[in-house]
Amino acid sequence: MKKLISVLLLLVAPVAAFANTGVHLDSADIDLNNKAAAQRGAKYYVNYCQGCHALSYQRYERMAADLGLSKEEVMDNLVFTGAKFGQTMKNAMPKADAEKWFGTAPPDLSLIVRAKKGGADWLYTYLRSFYLDPSRPFGVNNHVFKDVGMPDVLWELHGMQIAKYRTEKDDSGHEHEVFEGFERVKPGTMSPEEFDAMVRDLVSFLAYVSEPAQLKRKSMGIWVIGFLLIFSILAYFMKKEYWKDVH
Repeated sequence: MKKLISVLLLLVAPVAAFANTGVHLDSADIDLNNKAAAQRGAKYYVNYCQGCHALSYQRYERMAADLGLSKEEVMDNLVFTGAKFGQTMKNAMPKADAEKWFGTAPPDLSLIVRAKKGGADWLYTYLRSFYLDPSRPFGVNNHVFKDVGMPDVLWELHGMQIAKYRTEKDDSGHEHEVFEGFERVKPGTMSPEEFDAMVRDLVSFLAYVSEPAQLKRKSMGIWVIGFLLIFSILAYFMKKEYWKDVH
């Protein structure tokens, strides 16, 4: 019985960790058939994310084949770690240094879209929700992931913003803060619309990485369902033929 309870707790723990905290998630509205968006997202990933975060389950060679890129395009534009074409997309930061600087090594992002409840919407909202907070080690906090240890690596693109809250009382008279939105206090090199589009491309790439075979799986699923429907019709008429003389 103790072993059974332990197993159940292990199964429940991940669900609890990713439970909805009540934060509104914006729709990423990504299209996994849009290879151009995923290609741009790969560029943003290697320029802004790969310094800290690895994609240990994604190979450059597989990415090139899936996204319609040549070996030369990948090696000339997307490989900055000295990796070979057939190797996985490791990050450039040594784990020991990462633990020293950040307290813990930055997580691998291979399955980030599948791991988080909310998936692509969670990641899209998270990357756009950093705000200034002088009390934090890197001077920023995140509305979606409170007290996150990650710095805002995209701040030069979107600029700097502050989070605006108002205080409300519930039916019991307890005060709590309600998020009203962000106020940009310093512009970045991109307009808000351009930055949102950039983040959407980055999320599209990471959604592809989370399951590279998903498009093929979904297309095959349509054929499988169609086959089963036709087979069911044939099986029904065959059953009627076999049992027509049985009373």
